[in-house]
Amino acid sequence: MAQTFKLTLDIQFASESLEQTWSPLINKRKIGNWIKKALQQDASMTVRFVGNAESKKLNGTYRHKDYATNILTFPYDTDPVSNALNADLVICLPVLKKEALAQKKSIEQHLIHLIVHGTLHAQGFDHEDEIEAEAMEELEINILKSLKQANPYC
Repeated sequence: MAQTFKLTLDIQFASESLEQTWSPLINKRKIGNWIKKALQQDASMTVRFVGNAESKKLNGTYRHKDYATNILTFPYDTDPVSNALNADLVICLPVLKKEALAQKKSIEQHLIHLIVHGTLHAQGFDHEDEIEAEAMEELEINILKSLKQANPYC
């Protein structure tokens, strides 16, 4: 039986209009379940949903890229008392929607993949070289399979 880790989760929307448009799809319980499937330790996480402008600004500031991106992951120091991971995931909803349409998948399918992907990044997984990329993709595929989701890399 897989170990279940404790998760403290906060969901934020960058604006009321984003919240009104997207809150029917964005459910804290579901997002929490998706994150928990990818956790390898207790965690305190914030998932913030933003538009293009905020995503582009954050991507420029922290990655020196001049465009909005689907997800940004900000891991912080692990809590020394609880040993819990602390991280923020920032998801750009317009990019999420555009990519989902281009990949011919539902917005929820793509959101699940991005949540899992970002949660793995928060725990130190990366895809900067071929070996790391293969290991991270294999882990993602297995986690997504446990969530009854298709392999996003096919």
